[in-house]
Amino acid sequence: MQKQALYNLKGVWLLMRSIAVVSSSVATIVSTVLPLYLYFTFSTNQLMTLFLLLIFGAFLIHGILTHILNDYVDDLSGTDTYSPAILSGGSRVIQSGFISPANLWRFGKGLLLLLGITIIVLFISGYAKLGILLSVGVWGAVSYSLPPLQFSYRPFLGEWLSTFPSVLFLGLAGAWLTLDSLPEWVMQNAVINALFCIAWVMVHHIPDREADKKATPMKQTSVVWAADRFGIAYARIPALMYFTFTALCAFWLGADRGMAALGVVAMAGASIYLIFKMDMRDYEQISAYEKIILILAMINAVWLGIFI
Repeated sequence: MQKQALYNLKGVWLLMRSIAVVSSSVATIVSTVLPLYLYFTFSTNQLMTLFLLLIFGAFLIHGILTHILNDYVDDLSGTDTYSPAILSGGSRVIQSGFISPANLWRFGKGLLLLLGITIIVLFISGYAKLGILLSVGVWGAVSYSLPPLQFSYRPFLGEWLSTFPSVLFLGLAGAWLTLDSLPEWVMQNAVINALFCIAWVMVHHIPDREADKKATPMKQTSVVWAADRFGIAYARIPALMYFTFTALCAFWLGADRGMAALGVVAMAGASIYLIFKMDMRDYEQISAYEKIILILAMINAVWLGIFI
């Protein structure tokens, strides 16, 4: 029984893909909660409760629900079977035998039902903000993977209609739940972190380009679309485009947040440099550079949180 419990825990750990959750969801939470601690008069206990609540929500929605749905659908289409599976290619809980596709889907449906009931209870109980935040997270997970929307299988829709709003609202959440109004720095941090997130997700999709093309239906990510339309060297274009958008946000930060703007340009610029250096056929190199970009994403989020 002890061995089975440890085996199940390992499966859950693999499923959550913590590095992805920490470098996107947790990072954007820190980017908003850190200034509340540094520059406002909230008690430590109040902020810790808020932080832990948001972290729990991030791991539940992003780490578990999103990855359950994504792993199940990508196993059905076959893309995870063909994936080089370095950093990309899903959590591998199905391919490693930790859980069958049917049981994973059964668990996913149960979690969706539980979250749906929770959302209804939150609205009825007067916790509309929490209900909205949870609804946006569920929307992102469902719309990204499940038919008929299945935005991750359509160029540009997955990042803009599913991932971006989920990370954006998570970035707004800390201040929205505690302050009477949202200062501009909150919106700036949330938008920049969301852009940084969808940019590195585009890097994440590059090694899966050929696997995604073999899927049924074909998983036509923005990376697949760009490579098919312009050539393999242009598989980097979506990531470069989104990191350029991120860097341009420095003008929005302006002189009032000069140090924050400098950090954004430095982190986005370093990411752009790495992407230009990538060999689009060398998946090991791409994944190694992706790890560096994930670290830059976390540094960027903390930097924005310190210099408001």
